[in-house]
Amino acid sequence: MKTASQWTPPNGTEIEALRAGRWWDAVRVRAAVGNRALAFLGEAVGAVIADPDRARLYFLIPSGTAARWNLRDADVLGAGPQAVFVGVPPTSRTEGPGVHWRVPPQRDRYLTDPVFLYEALRAATLAELAAQSGDDR
Repeated sequence: MKTASQWTPPNGTEIEALRAGRWWDAVRVRAAVGNRALAFLGEAVGAVIADPDRARLYFLIPSGTAARWNLRDADVLGAGPQAVFVGVPPTSRTEGPGVHWRVPPQRDRYLTDPVFLYEALRAATLAELAAQSGDDR
């Protein structure tokens, strides 16, 4: 069995359904919140999968590190006992249409630090709520 450090994304041409929790967990968020979180994270972000058809982003984090998160609009996939699969694009798919890498995985880093991601998502959610209420600061 591969460890997280040995995992590599698909090399073919098709999206593969991979089980979250095996090599990594995925944090699924609405694209509006995810894009704000990307701005907060800057260079500290790991690989991020975009699903424009569903307006979602998926951040990859170390398995088991966010099981107790309680964030509005953030679903941790892989942290529970139920099998959840994520569509993972091949390494070459870095733009749409369809599922693609919003932030491509890097050889030396593809996981986002869960502490940084939590704080970025918390700030992004608050900013998005303020924008929706017309109080964008």
